[in-house]
Amino acid sequence: MTILAGLATITGVLLGLGSLPQAIKIFRTKSARDIAPTSYVIMVFGSSVWILYGLELKSPPVMIPNILGVILGTVILVGWFRYGKSSKNTIN
Repeated sequence: MTILAGLATITGVLLGLGSLPQAIKIFRTKSARDIAPTSYVIMVFGSSVWILYGLELKSPPVMIPNILGVILGTVILVGWFRYGKSSKNTIN
């Protein structure tokens, strides 16, 4: 792996982890009312295509960050399905 490939992998992983704070917030607050699920559906789809492209190229710097993107995007969508219409602070 070249230095640039290593740097690209590290940068991609950091970018892939960019959704982690949102996922943590959803599950801590048990609320996902303010997120746009369409954004995460698009993100998961796009990252999935990049994973396939990375497989074709046999390129971990392409695959690894996008695997993180799919995982975190899916976690956020699960949180939205679970908590998207309710909040623990809502009075019934």
